Amino acid sequence: MTRGVAVSFKTAGRPMRCDDGMNTPDIDAAAHFLAGHARLVDLRRFERLFRGGDARPVRDAVAAYRNRDGGFGHGLEPDSRDPASQPAATEMALRILDETGAWDEDLVTGACDWLAATAPAEGGAAMVDVSIGNWPHAPWWVPEEGRPASLTITGQIAGTLHARHVRHPWLDGADEMMWPRIGHLTEPGALLASPGGDYQMFGALGFLQHVPDRARAREVFGRVGPLILERGLVALDPEAPGEVHSPLDYAPEPDSLARALFDEATIKAHLDHLARAQRDDGGWTFNFPAWNPAAELDWRGSVTVGALYTLRANGRL
Repeated sequence: MTRGVAVSFKTAGRPMRCDDGMNTPDIDAAAHFLAGHARLVDLRRFERLFRGGDARPVRDAVAAYRNRDGGFGHGLEPDSRDPASQPAATEMALRILDETGAWDEDLVTGACDWLAATAPAEGGAAMVDVSIGNWPHAPWWVPEEGRPASLTITGQIAGTLHARHVRHPWLDGADEMMWPRIGHLTEPGALLASPGGDYQMFGALGFLQHVPDRARAREVFGRVGPLILERGLVALDPEAPGEVHSPLDYAPEPDSLARALFDEATIKAHLDHLARAQRDDGGWTFNFPAWNPAAELDWRGSVTVGALYTLRANGRL
């Protein structure tokens, strides 16, 4: 499954506090953690987002993971060390370019062309391509028989492309695939019927957040969004143990569609928890399995920048 959109955080460390009593992370400590442990791409993300850095170094760091076919691989998505292009790595590349304002038409067009050339029959993108079997990877990355389209990956990629107003034949096909697949989530057991389980909701939300037909998106979200609560896909207790998803995973920013599902007190509690989750080494960690030490550090660098990004979006930095 992809970890690209949302992760929940373990609590550790001693954050600073501001005068109003809200937990405020130590951004300098985070910078030191990233300098000592993170990949260049996450260092460049941090510099761009929090130190006024230029966009070009982010673009170049992302481009280092690009293949001749236009897709991305080489471990950009830390759970797959496959050098060949993979949908999840391509999703992460596009998301980083978007969040940092390092959007590059050449990289984006190449990625869309690769997605179109490798799309399943129904459109969209598969969860994982078979080449992963030849390289180290997390045990949950298993290609599905027949290589069907993934709601999780397709929705996240399509959402990012729509946020940037991209026009491409692959995106047209992805839209046609996504609408009925999202509607299918309302059927009993649908969220657990295929690999990725509740991660499908991240694909649905990523798509609905940015697809141009806003009236239809709001109507569909009105039917699908409440399933997050009804089917127990979210942990409302910030201290809930295990691999759980918090409200901030589904609604990381104030204008997220899913923010309407949670009251202000719940969001505040999870923001407090996220701020407290900065560890003594300055970084954040995650609550899903770490399958090898290199991937663990890669993820910690990625989620550290992500935690700071979410906190700032919610007025905590």
